[in-house]
Amino acid sequence: MIEEIALRVEPRIAADMNTLIAQAAIKSRIDRKRIKGAKIVKRSIDARQRKVMVNITLRIYIDEMPSNTSLGIKPTYHDVDDAQQVIVVGAGPAGLFAALRLIELGLKPVVLERGKDVDERRKDMAKIARENIVNPDSNYCFGEGGAGAYSDGKLYTRSKKRGSVDKILSVFHCHGASEEILVDAHPHIGTDKLPDVIKAMRMTIIRHGGEVHFNTRVTDLNIDGDTVTGVTTADGTEYAGPVILATGHSARDIYMMLKDRNVDMEAKGIAVGVRLEHPQQLIDSIQYHNPNGRGKYLPAAEYSMLTRVDNRGVYSFCMCPGGFIIPAASSPGQLVVNGMSPSSRGTRWANSGMVVEILPEDIDNGKADDPLKMMKYQEDIETRFFEDAGKTQNAPAQRMIDFTQSKPSRDLPPTSYAPGIHTARIDLLLPRPVASRLQKGFIDFGRKANGFLTNDAVLIGCETRTSSPVRISRDPESLRHIRLNGLFPCGEGAGYAGGIVSAAIDGERCADAVYQSLQ
Repeated sequence: MIEEIALRVEPRIAADMNTLIAQAAIKSRIDRKRIKGAKIVKRSIDARQRKVMVNITLRIYIDEMPSNTSLGIKPTYHDVDDAQQVIVVGAGPAGLFAALRLIELGLKPVVLERGKDVDERRKDMAKIARENIVNPDSNYCFGEGGAGAYSDGKLYTRSKKRGSVDKILSVFHCHGASEEILVDAHPHIGTDKLPDVIKAMRMTIIRHGGEVHFNTRVTDLNIDGDTVTGVTTADGTEYAGPVILATGHSARDIYMMLKDRNVDMEAKGIAVGVRLEHPQQLIDSIQYHNPNGRGKYLPAAEYSMLTRVDNRGVYSFCMCPGGFIIPAASSPGQLVVNGMSPSSRGTRWANSGMVVEILPEDIDNGKADDPLKMMKYQEDIETRFFEDAGKTQNAPAQRMIDFTQSKPSRDLPPTSYAPGIHTARIDLLLPRPVASRLQKGFIDFGRKANGFLTNDAVLIGCETRTSSPVRISRDPESLRHIRLNGLFPCGEGAGYAGGIVSAAIDGERCADAVYQSLQ
């Protein structure tokens, strides 16, 4: 017999399976000797009160040995070597999951990725920090795995109504991610583990008859009347088939090409601001209500901040406990930062994006109907920060309280950001509506979390790539472009996702839509 028991225990008990089994036996009124095995199936930390507790769902095996304790769903992949082919543009989460789902459906994915494979990308990313060289096709945004490959690998999403989160997590697990992602309330893989998972996905695609092409930048859509029949790449090669367009939120050349081809799209709201970096020990002490930090049994603490200032949201984004800040420019002449964490979340810093909501109506560039005006707004900020940095990746920075008081920082604390930082007036570099809202937002966050507003924290700028600045129009039912048959705008780059899991879900949904269109 198998039962699942809900337990609420102290962290030290949550870390000991024998003690958990004993607690489960007491709660279920079963002799401890009858429990032959146990497995944690759900786990979450509750730090809302001063005493931190862990909520656990424990599956216990009574009077029987566990036969199959594996969690998750194992997909069935078909041999699609001779099947109808579908072009998938981009090998980020949306593209990879679209490709895997196509194989489940009996269709052959041909994945075209402008960047390099996940290992070769490392060399180009290192050049950004060491030599200030940005390869426009191979960087933290472009290449196998997309922007999510070298990130914290956060797999938490609120997009449960749009698809099966459990299915997405199971696919990651089947390709080498720890089973912990199926258990934890806020799962993550880690920047050190995710590349191997992505390589395993690529091998699944190829092993079952799909194709993956690197250094293959799509430059045009092939259109016949009202139907997209395929794509053309930079070297002139044409690939035929329905097109799932999953290029990510930084493929600005694709947006410009789509505009030139009169593909219907619109400017979309974004959020811009900075990366905020605290000592992790300080965040631990605030979140766990303990001046000594997290102790032996708790992970590096996370936080989530949200307020409204002057009718716009101000919030934390992509919080990376025990992580570091990275240079995330995708073209020369830009300075952009982002954050990531290793699986251990073991560095001495915590960082998050701290951003302000910007809507299309907030931007007046003289062209109210320009679908690229939010993209141009991003570019202007990135260029301003790049020029302040002396046209390098040495990022502008300002201590947190100094920023709220609009005064320069005399010096700066140590940072995880490898290219280095220099003192700058971020309150002046950011557009005034962004800076003033961030200043008020930080003061509000300091009231909500004592110790959060501190000069031990530093702002590093700028953070502009929180989401796509464009939404490519598609029919809500068929998911194809509203005017063009055979084109399926997909994922974060098309404006329909925000993060690894939601992008993966949208990739699967677009694969299903292609399958339906071919019936």
